Amino acid sequence: MAEYTPMMQHYLDTKEEYKDSILFYRLGDFYEMFFEDAKIASRELEITLTGKDCGQEERAPMCGVPFHAANMYIAKLIEKGYKVAICEQVEDPKTAKGIVKREVVRVVTPGTLVEDNLLEEKKNNYIMSIYKQGIFFGVSVCDISTGDFFATQIKETNNFAKLLDEIARYYPAEIVVNEMMYLTTNEIAKIKERIECYISHIEDENFNCEIDKLAEKYNIINDKEEKIENLSEKEFAMSAINGLLEYIKQTQKIEMENIKVIRLYNTTKYMSLDISARRNLELTERMRDKSKKGTLLWVLDKTSTSMGGRLLRRWISDPLIDQNDINQRLEAVKELKENMILKDDIQEGLKKIFDIERISGKIAFGNANARDMLSLKASVRKFARIKRIS
Repeated sequence: MAEYTPMMQHYLDTKEEYKDSILFYRLGDFYEMFFEDAKIASRELEITLTGKDCGQEERAPMCGVPFHAANMYIAKLIEKGYKVAICEQVEDPKTAKGIVKREVVRVVTPGTLVEDNLLEEKKNNYIMSIYKQGIFFGVSVCDISTGDFFATQIKETNNFAKLLDEIARYYPAEIVVNEMMYLTTNEIAKIKERIECYISHIEDENFNCEIDKLAEKYNIINDKEEKIENLSEKEFAMSAINGLLEYIKQTQKIEMENIKVIRLYNTTKYMSLDISARRNLELTERMRDKSKKGTLLWVLDKTSTSMGGRLLRRWISDPLIDQNDINQRLEAVKELKENMILKDDIQEGLKKIFDIERISGKIAFGNANARDMLSLKASVRKFARIKRIS
């Protein structure tokens, strides 16, 4: 049997490492796909399927998309439930000896989107990890575009039902699970029945219970914004956190510097609402077409910033049940309601604040542009005025 060309052999070696992803392989001004990936992309993206000489008797099926328009095509594939591994040229073709060196620089998955054109401004895009050990669960959730990171553990009775409630609370775009969870096929099937999301499986070694490194790198706090000292009692949550952080690192190929705080919460802090209740109440989306119009969020959302819109959505999705917490929130609302001048001044100031959370995410990824930096500068300047009047 004839050997593959050096370029095609490198493609095949790279593809072997990313079997669950469609590999966008950079060749000049195009990302090319070959073999089965090409057939899938041609069908899903409605682009022409051609062929390329690869050293074999038959030409390799091939299709491609322009480099400058790649985000549009990636968005379509992600929307259809695929992962995309981006393999870039990492050396100058003019100075390369032999084939140009290429490496996968990022794996784009439904839960790791950061591009503005792929995200809703006032909605978080969560990725969740679930660590199952026996009948207990550790859960962690992150929006890497904003740096929000939450975690909890479920060690009570009727644990799987409570896990489903947590999934319904965040409605993640992607779930990462350990082996025991992945092999519990009946539970995985029930999750897929309730929400449409991509479920990824990674090795158990990623879900370690290492605490010291986490505590050193991140500010781990509780519901009351207090630093947690007894992290050894949260072993299931710690495993879920480590698993999610490792998955993010494996796919994004960088340390996410915008993730600074990890909030550990108790599931009893919020009202338990299963996915059926959330749908029937139409809190954030309509049952019929999943649109926002006509929902409770649509009625209440008069927020001036994307950050405020996301926070309001979380508040509606997580109804408080502690009387003191409820009263504190009501007192804050009362103060603004009774002081119209203060409310109007704050609202006017907030209208000139850009999405600092997601700009920070872009900076962490290294893809912030000049416009983002100017927006950040303008927003920081406005904070001083808002602080003075409030």
